[in-house]
Amino acid sequence: MSLILPIVLPLANEAATAALAAKLAARARPGDALLLEGPLGAGKSAFARAFLRAASGDPALEVPSPTFTLVQHYDLPIGPAFHFDLWRLDGPAGLDELGWEEAREGISLIEWPERLGALRPAEALTIALAPGPTETARIATLTGWAGRLEGMGA
Repeated sequence: MSLILPIVLPLANEAATAALAAKLAARARPGDALLLEGPLGAGKSAFARAFLRAASGDPALEVPSPTFTLVQHYDLPIGPAFHFDLWRLDGPAGLDELGWEEAREGISLIEWPERLGALRPAEALTIALAPGPTETARIATLTGWAGRLEGMGA
């Protein structure tokens, strides 16, 4: 088993975040999980919105935040996608009623993945977003997807 080194990418603004999301959407396939980590306001929802728009081929796709519904479902050309916001979930116990097993067959974008506990997918791509040097800048750290992130480095 080879060591998966993180890829650290500076993102100057939300457009750069959207460009990264589009690159990853092009590499995503059914069964993939993208774990979106970072503090409030780090850009997790903006990343998910850009990913889903790119994957759907529709730049105007309405992508509401699943903060209150906890999960939103999308039918994409590659198959179903599920956007989870687990902020209000205490742990993995409530995932069954959100359709977790069904979602694992499609593409899952998960905000606040630490609430998955033991259900955290081992083969997931973790995207950790952190504030950057300016108000609109972010630092993205990608870990996972062994052999699928070539050319993603700065």
